[in-house]
Amino acid sequence: MGETVLKLPALDYAALAPMLILFGAACLGVLVEAFAPRGWRNPIQLVLSLLALVGALVAVVLRVPDVTAANAQTAVAAVSIDQAGLFLQGAILVLGIVSMLLFGERTLENGGPFVAQAAITVGSEPDRRQAAREPGATEVYPLVLFAVGGMMLFVTANDLLVMFVALEVFSLPLYLLCALARRKRLLSQEAALKYFLLGAYASAFFLFGVALVYGYAGAVDFRTIHTAIGAGAGNIVLLLIGLAMLAIGLLFKAAAAPFHVWTPDVYQGAPTPVTAFMAACTKVAAFGGLARVLYVGFDRTAWDYTPVLGVIAVLTMLLGAILAVTQTDLKRLLAYSSIANAGYLLVGVLGGGREGLSSMMFYLVAYGFLVIAAFAMLTLVRDADGEATHLSRWAGLGKRSPLFAGIFTFLLLAFAGIPLTSGFTAKFAVFGAAMGGNQTWLVLFGVLSSIILAFPYLRVVVMMWLSEPGETTPSVSIPGALTSAALMIGVLVTLVLGVWPSPVIELANSASDFIR
Repeated sequence: MGETVLKLPALDYAALAPMLILFGAACLGVLVEAFAPRGWRNPIQLVLSLLALVGALVAVVLRVPDVTAANAQTAVAAVSIDQAGLFLQGAILVLGIVSMLLFGERTLENGGPFVAQAAITVGSEPDRRQAAREPGATEVYPLVLFAVGGMMLFVTANDLLVMFVALEVFSLPLYLLCALARRKRLLSQEAALKYFLLGAYASAFFLFGVALVYGYAGAVDFRTIHTAIGAGAGNIVLLLIGLAMLAIGLLFKAAAAPFHVWTPDVYQGAPTPVTAFMAACTKVAAFGGLARVLYVGFDRTAWDYTPVLGVIAVLTMLLGAILAVTQTDLKRLLAYSSIANAGYLLVGVLGGGREGLSSMMFYLVAYGFLVIAAFAMLTLVRDADGEATHLSRWAGLGKRSPLFAGIFTFLLLAFAGIPLTSGFTAKFAVFGAAMGGNQTWLVLFGVLSSIILAFPYLRVVVMMWLSEPGETTPSVSIPGALTSAALMIGVLVTLVLGVWPSPVIELANSASDFIR
């Protein structure tokens, strides 16, 4: 009898190096949790995580000159490390590095923003004791590295099954991270449970969509799907329903309406560093994956999906803007702002072609730094109960802490799209791409929602500067070195991308090319 020879797929380890570095460092972080003394874990994990993220970023940069159509795909064409994928991976890593600085901050609050032991009953005597004395959990560092590695795989996946695996790899750590708040733990655990349950439903829709697309094309890789759509041999109903279900899973992660309902509760309940990380990095992963699916696998069905996604984009922009007006909590306000910005990103995606893709990628970078800086500011305004995020508590803050109120004012004006900020140039880019792609109606709704959304931002500015400080007005804590660095980076990038955006725009233009 002849022996069966199992041939392993060829792997391009240089192309996969950034992800391998992160997954290896995450596994090493798990060992640190098992063997390192408790007092040493935080500095060890922080240094290890930052080194891993920087090392992965260096590997991405070194890979850029070597990318060609011939060597972009590896692992039996299941992963495509093309120019667009490298840009998205680089954006995730840079934003992940800045977010990690907020995770490492331990000077603003005794023990940091994370609970010491998540399994203790809320309100019990051991819970009160550990909240007062014990340092926060350091398991968050390997969880973040696993999540970043999954996001990097997600934006470079070249077939739907690998994309589903990557989706779960970066989603499961996020569910855990959302439940680890040191204060308001019931709110944090409720947020995590909602996120997990709704995320499980979204993943199920995605997987069912994969099955239907397989029934149409006989394969799950994007090239075969593209060829099958061109041939038109399968059942078109399977294709359209499958694409709709895939879109549900992707739009859930992107926080697009009507799949946005988890966003305000999760943003409010999760620890603020986790919220900043999700708002920046998860957005890049979600829209990077959505763009790859639409541009590479299903571009021949654009005539079918563009009107539907256009309606979703309009609903997302208007719903996010209108509901933001009614919010009295700043974290929920930024959550609805994130929903509206998901609509603006969809406008860029529907612009089509290289211009639409490049405008979306530029917007992701600009918004990522802006939102991290905004959440870094929220960690500084606090009282005896922790962060003071209710809008009324910020009244008169400009007279008590004019420097930090001025920084937050600049960030809010950037959210509103005021010129000389990255918010203006990013919106101008996506709206310009939509105009070029004959989607003028989306631009009209985008401008309308931007006008509505400016009101809640300006209301916060007015309350800070034109109201008198009250007895309940909290103080602004002196930021530690890590929070100061994250805040300074976010503010500087927001200013630079508003005044001199051409280098990043040119970089996005040169990288706006998916390889099928």
